[in-house]
Amino acid sequence: MANLIVHGGTPLTGRIVPSANKNAVLPILCATLLTHAPVRLLGIPEITDVRKILEIFRMLGSSVNVDYATGVLDVHHAETRFDPESHHLPEEMRSSIMLVPGLLARFGVARIENDVQGCTLGVREIDPHVEVMERFGAQVERRREALIMRADAGLKASHHWLDYASVTTTENFVLCAALAHGTSTLMNAASEPHVQEFCRFMALLGAQIEGIGTSKLTVHGVASLGGCEFRFAEDFHEAVTFMALGAITGGCITVKNSAPEQFPLIDRTFAKFGVQVVHEGGWSHTVVDGPLRVKQPFTQNILQKIEAAPWPYLPVDLLPIFVALGVKAEGSAMFWNKVYEGAMGWTSELGKFGAHAFMADPHRIITFGGKPLAPAEVESPYIIRVAIALLMLAASIPGKSVIRNATPVRRAHPHFAENIRELGAQIEWVEGD
Repeated sequence: MANLIVHGGTPLTGRIVPSANKNAVLPILCATLLTHAPVRLLGIPEITDVRKILEIFRMLGSSVNVDYATGVLDVHHAETRFDPESHHLPEEMRSSIMLVPGLLARFGVARIENDVQGCTLGVREIDPHVEVMERFGAQVERRREALIMRADAGLKASHHWLDYASVTTTENFVLCAALAHGTSTLMNAASEPHVQEFCRFMALLGAQIEGIGTSKLTVHGVASLGGCEFRFAEDFHEAVTFMALGAITGGCITVKNSAPEQFPLIDRTFAKFGVQVVHEGGWSHTVVDGPLRVKQPFTQNILQKIEAAPWPYLPVDLLPIFVALGVKAEGSAMFWNKVYEGAMGWTSELGKFGAHAFMADPHRIITFGGKPLAPAEVESPYIIRVAIALLMLAASIPGKSVIRNATPVRRAHPHFAENIRELGAQIEWVEGD
């Protein structure tokens, strides 16, 4: 694990281009397994999860040529081979579960490790994914160390209604449906920007998808998919993160943003802390008039609320970013994670900075902001945006702070420390014990 050393108190100012969205990049990489044609991806980020998937491709015999300096990846699965007895998918990366549909489509067999997982966001079951694949005709064999799935006769169209609008389950459904025999429909589909980006990529390969961006997807299975060249969009999570870093440090960071139409609710959430977001000419930045303050509701005797849930709600991945603003801002606010149970337990680390945050239940916390804050050494859980939220607070407080186990940042944001260093941050990585 690695630690981040932060010497805070400097306003961060400048202009930056966000990298691609990890949550679009990973399913798109997995989708390339569905085609025997070459695929070129532009803007591929140098992050740990990308490296792991490309290592899997090489292990399976695929042709992989990547240049992280230019962001160009060429991948070709013409010679790919898979053996469920010897080829194991990485347990520490939840996105590896999206390799299963491609393996089923190509080889009629796939494997899911029992302990596949990603960030520590509470219980993240694999049952919805297994159920989707069973509905497409896969047979599941439970072994002690893994699940073996088989679809010797190919996948057949399915009609399914999700229990909740899960991003990864939606993507797995589309991956299965693209080459399945017949027309498949999915109700209560996730519609996040990265899901839409993934579906647009699938369409470029030749998948027949209707309803992109809605809660109902219809996929007409085709006999085969082709190749394409695809450029990733900027990650809206990273855009929000950079703008919030500018606001919390008293500076102003301008970020490239090609999709401001996705930001109305995010903009209103910023406004709850006295932060105005301005979108101009494909770029976005924040404006703060004086110290951060929680906007008081017109309804008396209630707290300002920030509720996060599946899109088009405020994304849960961004909730820690706004918790950091809530700790810094004068006033009180309630933060509600409607997706993950137990994902708010990290807020006890805020107390080490002198912040006051009360955990009401596994889904909700209340911040009592505007308290005097001091530098501290804090411990990050294995959650990307939490590590960044702790970094945000450290950057806003004069003096030296340490974010221990900050490695999750590298899973989503290439060269993050280097990028904000160019904006004025005094920050460095130090290998920990």
